[in-house]
Amino acid sequence: MSEILEGPCAIALGVDRLGEGKLVVFPTETVYGLGANALDAKAVERVFALKGRPATNPLIVHVSGIVMAKTVVAHWPEPADLIAKAYWPGPVTMVLPKAQCVPGIVCANGSTVAVRCPEHPCALALIESFGKPIVGPSANPSGRISPTAPEHVADGFPDADLMIVDGGHCRAGIESTVVDLSGETARVLRPGIIGAHAISETIGQPVACVTKSHDDPIAKSPGMIGSHYQPRTPTKLVAADELGSATGSVTLIAWSIGSHPAGGVLISMPAKLDAYASAIYRALHDADREGQSAIWIEEPAIGYGPDDQAIRSAIMERLERAAHK
Repeated sequence: MSEILEGPCAIALGVDRLGEGKLVVFPTETVYGLGANALDAKAVERVFALKGRPATNPLIVHVSGIVMAKTVVAHWPEPADLIAKAYWPGPVTMVLPKAQCVPGIVCANGSTVAVRCPEHPCALALIESFGKPIVGPSANPSGRISPTAPEHVADGFPDADLMIVDGGHCRAGIESTVVDLSGETARVLRPGIIGAHAISETIGQPVACVTKSHDDPIAKSPGMIGSHYQPRTPTKLVAADELGSATGSVTLIAWSIGSHPAGGVLISMPAKLDAYASAIYRALHDADREGQSAIWIEEPAIGYGPDDQAIRSAIMERLERAAHK
């Protein structure tokens, strides 16, 4: 049975549990993470086992800042320094050559490691108090909806003995942008609310977008393999003009209508894209609990400008995977 705690006592207990090789669920600005000592291979194995996560899907190592990040990478290039100074703490992950201290299981036995500094006071307090980096994949069964609130974690692992640090609802709501800096060209491997255009401006060089792992024999980033973010209920991504054909047994997640056309369940979404990103996983969890025959998700608004376009692209990537069969 999971225990949800908050405040300094939760951080202190979390540090003790991490030191014993146990798991701790902690909040970030993106989603709740399933934390373990990143330098303890046996503790990391427990993360994979609880999630049912394929060993080919690497984890992100969460650090307190640049100093700690440099302890888990073999090389810290100038673009990494520019990105960290511009966006850390924040929702940007960098893929870099890994240091020998990082167990192979963390990186799918590859030569790189994904690292980021989360922008949440509870996450930073936990990492700084523990004094070591922490892995933190989303705290949900592999392939299911990412959790943005403590109750989502408890629902996903009803039989697990977990300690959950309660940090409220996650502000950003979708996972971090992942930038691969391990090759000759910077590449975005997973889109997030910080777009490739912004990363490119920061480092002064082009940034490609590669969100499929077909070019790499070993995945360098989470979120690149197969379906993700999926409710248990069959889910469909639809355009606004399709909403009128929904039946009463279909739960709608929509922003452009005020009521369900057949009198069924409507979960209203904001039109503003950053607010939509923050709310979408909560909406999917709520829709799944309705127990209807299907979930239809209206595509988010188009938005204007490169920042909105980047956020919409990240949302659509999540929704397409959520609806993928």
